[in-house]
Amino acid sequence: MDTKERICQTETCPVTRTVQVMGGRWKPIVLYYLAGRPRRFNELRRLIPEVTQRMLTQHLRQLEADGVVHRDVKAQVPPHVEYSLTEMGRSLMPILEGMAEWGEAHPGSEAARRAS
Repeated sequence: MDTKERICQTETCPVTRTVQVMGGRWKPIVLYYLAGRPRRFNELRRLIPEVTQRMLTQHLRQLEADGVVHRDVKAQVPPHVEYSLTEMGRSLMPILEGMAEWGEAHPGSEAARRAS
């Protein structure tokens, strides 16, 4: 058995950890939009109109708990909250860029047809 196969059969599998942090229907898209600059919640909602408010809130909380996203609350009225990538979040960008390249190279895939 290959060493990588043995590692990924344990609870400490690095692939599993990566999927836990950035997996889910909307997390990669949220991360993609935060890569450019900090964004407010409603701006993310406009950029990803298919996501519900509840699901976006849930994903942002999970990403923050995992140390990938920073939530910055500005002390003003009304409250102003911005989300941005942490250093760990920025380290995921090569993965997202690879996903984007693959998606561009395979536009006729079954997954692309289901998404449209």
